Amino acid sequence: MSSITGPLNVTSTFVTFFAVVGPPKVMLTFAHVARERTTLEARRVALLASAASALLGALCAWTAPYVTDFFHISAESLELAGGIIFFLYAVGLVLGIHVGADSPEAADGMHPLISGFRELLLPYVVSPLAVTAVLVESMTKEGWGWRSSVVASFVAVAVIDAICMVATTGLLRRVHTTTLEMGSRLLGLLLAAVGVELFLTGLDRAIANWSSGPH
Repeated sequence: MSSITGPLNVTSTFVTFFAVVGPPKVMLTFAHVARERTTLEARRVALLASAASALLGALCAWTAPYVTDFFHISAESLELAGGIIFFLYAVGLVLGIHVGADSPEAADGMHPLISGFRELLLPYVVSPLAVTAVLVESMTKEGWGWRSSVVASFVAVAVIDAICMVATTGLLRRVHTTTLEMGSRLLGLLLAAVGVELFLTGLDRAIANWSSGPH
């Protein structure tokens, strides 16, 4: 996760966003969404979630210095909080608990687009890792030009996600439930490690700052 803490160019920023919220992190959750909806409904969910994710990412990037100053938030705090939230989400996947998914009873009375959007909310639209990365990346350099470059990189990843989800909807609807569960638990294990690494990165930076501060 070293790229989250200090990228130097647009390419590394794009790679960072692709790693934290690209198709490998989104497709498995979307597969659950696609299986429970028609192809058209699932594709609409994919487009809606991608648009919302891109909008939120752009908003976070452009307002990063103002938000962090207003709430007195440091990059270390963002990494610690993001790591904890993402770790808890990943543990839920390992245990077979799909955080954000509605119960069958609740989903029956909910519009397919709304319930599908809710399932993609935490892992994609407001992904803790993605929001943390956007805020941290936006503060590595000054100026609206750099923050606009961060926005462009994040939006590009959201577009790639949308294309992948729309293009594979029919295939994902035919994937067996057992296969999805196995994939979810394996992904959860890997994402738990990512969350721990992000937390440790923030902790290491916080300790370094405390040690170098005035005594």
